[in-house]
Amino acid sequence: MSMIIVSGLSGSGKSVALHALEDMGFYCIDNLPVGLLTAFAREFSSNNLADTSKVAAGIDARNHPDQLRRFPAILGELGTLGINCKILFLQADDATLLKRFSETRRKHPLTNSNTPLADAISSERTLLEPIAANADLFIDTSHTNVHQLRELVMQSIGHTHGAGFSLLLRSFGYKHGIPADADFVFDARCLPNPHWVPGLRNHTGLDKEVADYLEQKPVVHEYYRTIEQFLIDWIPRFKADNRSYLSIAIGCTGGQHRSVYLTNRLAQGLGSKIGEIVTRHRELG
Repeated sequence: MSMIIVSGLSGSGKSVALHALEDMGFYCIDNLPVGLLTAFAREFSSNNLADTSKVAAGIDARNHPDQLRRFPAILGELGTLGINCKILFLQADDATLLKRFSETRRKHPLTNSNTPLADAISSERTLLEPIAANADLFIDTSHTNVHQLRELVMQSIGHTHGAGFSLLLRSFGYKHGIPADADFVFDARCLPNPHWVPGLRNHTGLDKEVADYLEQKPVVHEYYRTIEQFLIDWIPRFKADNRSYLSIAIGCTGGQHRSVYLTNRLAQGLGSKIGEIVTRHRELG
């Protein structure tokens, strides 16, 4: 039986992630007490419920702190039951979370008359550390809307569930911030910038005109080969360590040209060597 545990900060999109999993055929339950996680898994792995092979549970800061501290031990219990358990952890930066709660007027589960929202967010990060420390997949939703998050969850979990390993290749712009959930970040700002070439500013790295320009530059080929060889050499090591997911981010100044081109080229070049690849261009929406 496969189980996905969805956790993360309040306001980061856990409900969206659970709904996406439900549409993928997972039986989902939200706000499950950590202490019931083993019983929940045992029930669904029993003979009378064998047809339900995919389940997902939402666990967050609404649990008692003592229960959250027990999470690593309970995760070990699931392993002894033979449960294939993966943890998806959603996060966002403080400014984004404050803005979301302000716009929706939702109440944070840890706020009260003595605890303002900013302090509640900080406390929640600490409470969820036992879960975050064991997570297989992180998704930072600071720059992600509902539709993008839904698609990313379905792609990432779908590939991981089917193939055992999923690689996320993502382009981004440094002026909009580095993705907080990236395992490796490569900086392409040292390469020639099509932004300053007449006629290319309004194109992106997805367009042939930009690709043709960059492919005329020997330094671009050298940079690409370096990243490609690094990933070919080291991704098998992560697979051997039972990692099911790896996130690679490539950035340039605005996230429109160089990083987009390199991300697409890597996806094409690595596809036959690595396996399942999810590609995302953050600044292109």
